[in-house]
Amino acid sequence: MPVIQNPKNNPSMSNQETWQLRLYVAGETLKSATALRNLRQYCETHLKGLYTIEVIDLLVQPQLAEGDQILAIPTLVRKVPEPIRKIIGDLSNEEKVLVGLNIVPLLKNT
Repeated sequence: MPVIQNPKNNPSMSNQETWQLRLYVAGETLKSATALRNLRQYCETHLKGLYTIEVIDLLVQPQLAEGDQILAIPTLVRKVPEPIRKIIGDLSNEEKVLVGLNIVPLLKNT
């Protein structure tokens, strides 16, 4: 199970909880790769220094699907902070992912 940690710390957010995200995939499909790429991008933009991503390949470890009640893939599960939230799909719609995970987007300078 690869775990991707953000190596950069953000001292201004050090009092916040680290987000624990788990991405369930089935092999190295285009949809799975897209979901992971999108998730990394959103985390770097909105949770910089405050997240870990655990990628679980259900072709290798199918027994792990039961614990989080995974019915479709790719599925993203937010373990921490609670409550647990799930999003199914390639995570291509940033707004829906942020709302689904209850992430307040950072304001962009225009």
